[in-house]
Amino acid sequence: MSFEKLDTLGRRLQALEHALSILGADEATHMAVGGGEARAEAMATLAGMAHRTATAPEVSDWIEDASNETLNDDQCAALREFRRLHLNLTCLPPEFVERQTRTRMRSEQLWRDARAKNDWVSFQPALESVVSMVREEAQMRAEALGLSPYDALMEQYDPGNRVADIAPILEELKSFLIDFVPTALSVQDERLAKTPLRTLSGTYPVEKQRELALAMMAAVGFDMTRGSLSVSHHPFCGGVPTDVRITTRYRTDEFLSSLMGVLHETGHALYEQGLPQEWSHWPLGKARGMAIHESQSLFVEKQIGRNPAFWRWALPIVERHLGESWTIDDILPHVHRVERGLIRVDADEVTYPLHVILRFELEQELISGQLEVSDLPEAWDARMKCYLGLSTIDNPADGPMQDVHWPSGAFGYFPSYTLGAMIAAQQWAAIERDHPNVEDDFARGDFELVNSWRRDRIWKQGSRWSTPELIEKATGEPLNAEYFRRHLERRYGR
Repeated sequence: MSFEKLDTLGRRLQALEHALSILGADEATHMAVGGGEARAEAMATLAGMAHRTATAPEVSDWIEDASNETLNDDQCAALREFRRLHLNLTCLPPEFVERQTRTRMRSEQLWRDARAKNDWVSFQPALESVVSMVREEAQMRAEALGLSPYDALMEQYDPGNRVADIAPILEELKSFLIDFVPTALSVQDERLAKTPLRTLSGTYPVEKQRELALAMMAAVGFDMTRGSLSVSHHPFCGGVPTDVRITTRYRTDEFLSSLMGVLHETGHALYEQGLPQEWSHWPLGKARGMAIHESQSLFVEKQIGRNPAFWRWALPIVERHLGESWTIDDILPHVHRVERGLIRVDADEVTYPLHVILRFELEQELISGQLEVSDLPEAWDARMKCYLGLSTIDNPADGPMQDVHWPSGAFGYFPSYTLGAMIAAQQWAAIERDHPNVEDDFARGDFELVNSWRRDRIWKQGSRWSTPELIEKATGEPLNAEYFRRHLERRYGR
């Protein structure tokens, strides 16, 4: 049977994807600096092997022949995803995939060094090479998929996302936030005038923060037998569902940025660990796009990790690991701190979407050719001033060099972050409707109810449904950005 051949193909591709994922995670965490060139070559070769295997001429025949076979519901859904994946893969020649993998990896390696030195001049040529290749990729995908170039890139990260649909939503959100940020800051000032902020001690050894992070990961449901925690330049969640690699970065003068980063990446990891194992070698068994993925990470970070009920349970654990005693009134002003800042990954949930919208707008201009890499620092600075009243003109490390996404060629990814925040808020509203006392569970350190709800409605579904279908089936209605707006107003407004 042709479907059996696709099944065997899926297992071979899964093995290659496994190797690439682990090599990539190791490259970002443990590889010696001198190993960069050889590692890029090895991963480029493996990526080419995977691409050639998935796009071999006979695969299209298997897909067509399998459509005439008697298949069960799971197999029919799997065949649909095999077809979608095959179309997206055959857009690109294998030699282009190898060249692109090599270019991306060398760019990312250079980025780590250049960002630490705030050296835009050295980094600019590498980013220009990446952008040139991404424009080439976008054009090939656009022609094959019948989409605009930027839509074709977004399709790789979140199937179904289109600029025409999401740009008006993000534009409306931007207008709301530009007005709401001053309101949230004013409310914060009024509260701090009544109760002055208790400052952090500024003495948090890395090893103690790591132990606290591991305790929190386990408490919210991370399976320690199928994952680990490391350090990297940029926090990420990588690896494979049976070996999830979470990374963070530490500051010894405060602990919340690392802890919140760990909770965020743990949200990604829970999704990966919760995917249907019986489908793991099929495209059907993969996560349904990055907007859903980000909704799971942001749910853990925002709906759980910044919920006052969570901190009623967490404070004794923080004291046990870090040796400081806090009251709920002491810690919440830090947890709910709103501040105009330069760094996206450190941003609060009020200002964070503005960081994403800035990138969404700029990368569309980069892909279309309306903006060149050489003009990026000035364009970034202009929008940062407009949206958050801050300047990065003499500080590219905290401007267009701050994220790993562009050096690694991930254009079209950024919209998923804010769409994920909207989906997370909508999930929380649905859970509260079903379980009005869910915050009482948080206060006891019990997160199984929210994990069970998401496991059944999202994680175990894999890629069976499109993103809009999955949102509606999980929450009972299509995506509704009003839930995110209400969430912000309730937590940070008057």
